[in-house]
Amino acid sequence: MAKKTIQSVEPNIADLGNSWLKSYNLNYKLEQESINAEIDQALNDYASKNGGVGGNRPDAKLLLYDKNLNAYPVLIEYKGYKDKLVKLDSSGKVANNTTKNIPDFKTINSYAVNGAVHYANALLHYTNYTSIFAIGMTGYKDEFEKLQYEIGVYYVSKSNFGLGQKIGEYTDFSFLKKENFDEFVQKVKRLSLSQDEIDRLREQREHEIDASLVKLNNDIYQNEKGLGEQDRVYLVAASIIATLGIPNKVAVLEKSELKSSVEEGNRDGDIILRKIKAFLNEKKLPQEKKEMIERTLANTLLTDNINKPENGESQLKRVFVKIVDDLGIYYKIGLTTDFTGRLFNEMYNWLGFSQDKLNDVVLTPSYVATLLAKLARVNMDSYVWDFATGSAGLLVAAMNEMLIDAKRKIKSPEEFEIKAATIKANQLLGLEIISSVYMLAILNMILMGDGSSNILNKDSLKDFDGNYGFCNAEKPFPATAFVLNPPYSTAGNGMVFVEHGLSMMNRGYAAIIIQSSAGSGKAIEYNKKILKHNTLLASIKMPEDLFVGRSSVHTHIYVFRVGEEHKEDDIVKFIDFSNDGYSRSNRKKAKCNLKDTDNAKGRYQEIVDLVRFGKSKLKIFTEKEYFEGHIDPNNGADWNQTAPLETKPAFNDFVNTVSDYLVWEVSRVMKQGEDNCLGK
Repeated sequence: MAKKTIQSVEPNIADLGNSWLKSYNLNYKLEQESINAEIDQALNDYASKNGGVGGNRPDAKLLLYDKNLNAYPVLIEYKGYKDKLVKLDSSGKVANNTTKNIPDFKTINSYAVNGAVHYANALLHYTNYTSIFAIGMTGYKDEFEKLQYEIGVYYVSKSNFGLGQKIGEYTDFSFLKKENFDEFVQKVKRLSLSQDEIDRLREQREHEIDASLVKLNNDIYQNEKGLGEQDRVYLVAASIIATLGIPNKVAVLEKSELKSSVEEGNRDGDIILRKIKAFLNEKKLPQEKKEMIERTLANTLLTDNINKPENGESQLKRVFVKIVDDLGIYYKIGLTTDFTGRLFNEMYNWLGFSQDKLNDVVLTPSYVATLLAKLARVNMDSYVWDFATGSAGLLVAAMNEMLIDAKRKIKSPEEFEIKAATIKANQLLGLEIISSVYMLAILNMILMGDGSSNILNKDSLKDFDGNYGFCNAEKPFPATAFVLNPPYSTAGNGMVFVEHGLSMMNRGYAAIIIQSSAGSGKAIEYNKKILKHNTLLASIKMPEDLFVGRSSVHTHIYVFRVGEEHKEDDIVKFIDFSNDGYSRSNRKKAKCNLKDTDNAKGRYQEIVDLVRFGKSKLKIFTEKEYFEGHIDPNNGADWNQTAPLETKPAFNDFVNTVSDYLVWEVSRVMKQGEDNCLGK
């Protein structure tokens, strides 16, 4: 007997949902209708839920306003089958990606909430809307032909990285009514993610970023000829700044605004540069820094070759579209991660950036940057500086730790926002001498919203006097935390930077990652100077493959307490962190070259605890990897010690050896007896 085909009741579900909207006198639009050009364009540009390009059409959509006239897009997707409301992953989040972190278009197309969340991400990607409501509704007819339905209401925003949070249980759409909407918005504002959830979501999005960066950079490398290494960096920076926008002040630059015109002043480069200038003006950057950024980017944006149309399209527009399409959503969702550092390292993989400075340009992995910030005991009141800031990844990690601490201690949202702004504007300072890398640092901190105030394009050894930059150039920066990954080709394998930075501090802590030989003989004089005014607290041997694919250098982390001379009796914690729990590979086209295979997160936290509190925190590690010893402050080459081997046998070792011998001897005698009995 043929199996009966289940008929979709989507028309009935849509009729019911839309009838509610009509009864509330809400100005809703059906799938073919327009809300506004910005939303329409975003839905059209985003990958469709069927996996193609464009053509996203929610079944119903609205643009609602709260009492403060803040706009909230509402996107509704209807389905007509039982159990097709939402598909969640193992952690309870909307499952719109596969385990390989690529869009799962089959799921997006089949489930109502998943489809609505997909539409919401289109708006996060291409518009200035950062708070969107995604609603799914599905149902079926029961045995009495009565329509049964269920509703899923989710919040999609920068704060939850575009992955969505369930708001509550609802049996109709009356929460959207004008008289109920403000209360609904307040309920949404009270939603919060735990720090563990934030960390998991950030890690998931970071894997997606890596995959997108591989795709983008391979595309540019293979197909966009004539672009130098610095040009690629500047084009990415320019494209991102031009599409950030500032709500109600600076509109996002749309792809359609680039016409590939040859008219002087209206070429694609001119249009992008004007948008960048408008953005920087509203950001209130110091005039000197603003002019420097504009001048640097203009040198690339205004060149004739990339503005010259071919087949009606300039190379600049083509590259701009690739960058926005591949990366747009990730730099708009508030990742608080070293986004441009990841970008830089990916470009390094494909382009061989600065091969003659192999050990100087490699940036610190984000999880190591966080470790350094924690070892330097960064908190909400710290003043953190970095004398070789690169893409500002260490400062981003420090800023994250400062904001986490502030959120934990400050319970007033208003007070927290004031403190967060103070941290970003006044409590971070970085120096970077290489202009193209400096531009990445500026971009990184602008994306963090905005910690770029004190990122300085200076030689920290020659041109830096310890003061703030730009507007506050006469005021000393009161550093209490020093994080650093210096260029290893400089004096003392980079210890010259460490000695110079510590000499400008009076108190606090420092955590630096550096070539191992700096602690075993290559920086003796610098090390002895450092110990005159600072105490070495810990020496941590890092994994040999930490920078796999970028450098083969062996590294240590050294942790100092600032302002106290190291005495012979001071205890130093020596830790072998060769196994940090991560497995690394160097496959250029791999989706993920870093995998947690042995409790990496637990191991990194234990390192922090061991340095802070000592051997009482040993859980994962053993005394073979951790021991407490001493150094000679007048030696300077004894910083890389390992746990001493026990050479004197214990009594139990003797007993066990004798026991093993007796067992063997008895077995041998019995075997001989058996052989004699058998006549062998």
